[in-house]
Amino acid sequence: MSTDIVTVSPQDNVYEIAVKMKQHDIGFIPVVEGRKLIGVVTDRDLVIRGYAEKHSGSTAVEKVISRDTETVDPDTTVDDAARLMAKHKIRRLPVVENGELVGVVAIGDMAVRHLFESEAGEALSEISEADDRTSVH
Repeated sequence: MSTDIVTVSPQDNVYEIAVKMKQHDIGFIPVVEGRKLIGVVTDRDLVIRGYAEKHSGSTAVEKVISRDTETVDPDTTVDDAARLMAKHKIRRLPVVENGELVGVVAIGDMAVRHLFESEAGEALSEISEADDRTSVH
């Protein structure tokens, strides 16, 4: 789990999110009020619900946020997190305690820790297959 998390607030805009993604070389940013997780914005959200919808760079986070975000608590096992990621075909999973964001678990975190053989490997495989089906060739 990563605990050094780049976040934005609902008051930020699409341009500010894109700049943070570029600066930190990331494609996923949790949206928080204080430390309370409100939702997340992915690079795909910016493209699909932001720029492709002809929203300007000054468009509010509210226009591109994904609110129904799957989360886990800090006591969730790696296998349970991997199963959840596979089921919902997601690469990143916010870790929340009492409604507050405390970390993010990514498929890469599992791979680095040699847990890739079980559900993490299955999750990555299923997610990658979904990406292949939705990508433009």
